[in-house]
Amino acid sequence: MSSTAGATAPLVECRGLHAGYGSVAVVQDVDLQVMPGEIVALLGPNGAGKTTTMLTIAGELPPLSGEVSVLGDGSRRPLFRRARAGVALVTEERSVFMGLSTADNLRLGGVSFDTAVGMFPELEPLMKRRAGLLSGGQQQMLTLARALGRSPRLLLADELSLGLAPLVVERILDVVRAAANDHGVGVLLVEQHIKRALDIADRALVMRRGRIVLSGTPAEIRDQIGDVQSVYLAGAAPNAPSKEHCCPRAGAGGRDRCVDGSA
Repeated sequence: MSSTAGATAPLVECRGLHAGYGSVAVVQDVDLQVMPGEIVALLGPNGAGKTTTMLTIAGELPPLSGEVSVLGDGSRRPLFRRARAGVALVTEERSVFMGLSTADNLRLGGVSFDTAVGMFPELEPLMKRRAGLLSGGQQQMLTLARALGRSPRLLLADELSLGLAPLVVERILDVVRAAANDHGVGVLLVEQHIKRALDIADRALVMRRGRIVLSGTPAEIRDQIGDVQSVYLAGAAPNAPSKEHCCPRAGAGGRDRCVDGSA
C-alpha cells in the first residue's frame, strides 16, 4: 500500500455534505477525505448515494449544503474545470467514443500509445479497431488508459468492475493500485464488490441510505463483514431517485461524453 497518504493536504475533503437532485437530498452529512496516493473505497448497495457523492465531488452536481474541497479548491467549479485541474472521472458507462478507433480515442484524450500500452499491453493489437467493437473489458481498459494517461492527481472511478470477468477486474484494479503507489494518484473508488475493493483499498467507507454507516481500514471492515453484508441486504431507501433518472450521463447518449479532461 502507498506510503504517501497523509504526507500532505487532502485531494478531496467533504464536511457535512448534503447532495442530491433538485431539492431532494440523497446524500446526508457525509464526511470523507482522499489523500495523495490513497485509495478510498466507497461501498454500499444500489441507491445508497455513492454515485451522487462522486458526482458532487466531480462538480457535476452542486452540493445542497456542507463543504467540498477538491485539489485544495473549495469553490463550486464545474466538472470540466476540475478535469483540467487534475481530476479524472470514470463512470460506469465506459466513456469512450464508440465510432472512433482505439487509437483515435487515445489521440482525442491526449494520451500517447506508449503510455496506454504500458498500462494495458492488451490494447496494442486493437489500435485500429473501433471502440464499439471492443469487449466490455477492453473498453474499460481504454477508458482507464485515457483517464490515467493524462497524469491526473485525483481519479474518481464508479463501478470499474461492472459486468466484467474476474481476471479483467483484477488487471484493471492492479493498474489503479499502481497509479496510486507509483504516481501518488488519489482514488475514490465506488464499488459493489466488497472483496475486490478491499483487496486494493487503503480505507473503506460503507454507505446506506445516503449516510456513511461504517468506516475503517480493509482489515477493520473485514472484521465487520457481517455488518457490511447487512447493509447490502437492507438495500437502499425505497424513495431514493434512481441513477438512470437523475444522472445526466445515464443511458446510451452518455457514452460519448468526455470526463477525463480531454474536452
